[in-house]
Amino acid sequence: MIQIKAERPRTEDIARMDTISLIAKYDRAVPRYTSYPTAPHFSTAIDGGVYARWLRALPEDAALSLYLHVPFCASLCRFCACHTTVVNRPEPLELYGITLMAEIDLVADVIGGHRAVRHIHWGGGTPTQLPADTMLAVMRRLRARFDVAPDAEIAVEIDPRTLGDDSLTVLAAMGTNRVSLGVQDFDPNVQDAINRHQSLALTEDCATRLRSVGIDAINLDLIYGLPYQTTAGVIETVRQALGLKPSRAAVFGYAHVPWMKKHQALIPDASLPNTAERFAQRQAIEATFLAHGYTLIGLDHFALPDDALAQAAAGSRLRRNFQGYTTDAADVLIGLGASSIGAVPQGYIQNHPGVPAWRDAVRDGVLPIARGVALTDADRARRAIIEQLMCHLTANPFEIAADSGIDPADLADAEPALRNLETDGLLERDGHRVTVTGRGRPFVRTIAAAFDCYLARGTARHSVAV
Repeated sequence: MIQIKAERPRTEDIARMDTISLIAKYDRAVPRYTSYPTAPHFSTAIDGGVYARWLRALPEDAALSLYLHVPFCASLCRFCACHTTVVNRPEPLELYGITLMAEIDLVADVIGGHRAVRHIHWGGGTPTQLPADTMLAVMRRLRARFDVAPDAEIAVEIDPRTLGDDSLTVLAAMGTNRVSLGVQDFDPNVQDAINRHQSLALTEDCATRLRSVGIDAINLDLIYGLPYQTTAGVIETVRQALGLKPSRAAVFGYAHVPWMKKHQALIPDASLPNTAERFAQRQAIEATFLAHGYTLIGLDHFALPDDALAQAAAGSRLRRNFQGYTTDAADVLIGLGASSIGAVPQGYIQNHPGVPAWRDAVRDGVLPIARGVALTDADRARRAIIEQLMCHLTANPFEIAADSGIDPADLADAEPALRNLETDGLLERDGHRVTVTGRGRPFVRTIAAAFDCYLARGTARHSVAV
């Protein structure tokens, strides 16, 4: 009888098998934790009247940040999960701008005074879908009603395919000093599948034009897990994107939620990479950015070492809000526009998601709040733990609970999950301190979820963690 000697598994094969088992165990649907409690747990019990009381109670020295949501695009990308619609006529865009200015007045009247503002973020949708003169008028209204600091960060999300010269001129006139360019992927086959055709040359031209008017801080948005993406393909997209010399990049895993966004059903499930392939894409993107001198920020952002985001991370000043990782330390975020979400010390609030309901409320002189949530001391403690884990990959839940005025024993519900995560090498514990390991970093949303007491009893469906 001939005996065949079994070959010992190669180290890389063992590592791959181990990774696959970790993904199978921990890549579950969890929130992105841009807030806590998360939006599915907001309630209609919080309305415009409650929000008005909260705003009036703000300390006079409270610094504000402003977020303006513009829910319009020139075309619909199939991967998109944002609140946006396709509008190509100027009339509804002009009307939206008029209503936005009326909402600014409403909020400023309730708050009172001429409050300091250090961050303004225009998101969407595509904010530059607004006519250029409308966008400039809105910005002038903001400056008239708030004390916008001379060095305030004014950031605008941009679709490079639709940035006209008039909008470019207005961005400069508004004092814009940071922009985010949507890229997603440069592979033509992927672009066909997601209905977003955007060449490298077009994107390069957009970046050059922005820099020509003094806007040098350019962020890029990339996505992995899209239909027909491969590991080699995402590496090539990153290689091309690096030629644009971005200050920062945000790299998100595609959230396939066709039950919530019906147009995503146009993307066949069979075209999507499987879980192991998604993970390999994520790791390859990370390795490529790191090899080119970028710093990994939290879970999914990259920044050059001299960028303010990297410096905030190094100095333990990094924060997380609805725009993702940020240098914005303000405790008050005023959301303006349909579907926008805001945060004040007392809780979170969200405007009506539909433009008609939002517009009607503003016309009636009512703060257009559809829902929200009032924070308890326990919520604040868990939020701080989750934010520290998401931003700094370490937290001391015992100290945070004690500082928040709650019994640390109230966090005991996290213990079974933490024990499993520790056993699998995704985190380490030193006394009461929890630290995410390098092995656990891709699973940090799952680790943060250990402290989410709402998740198990909720009915919302979330995207996968990796």
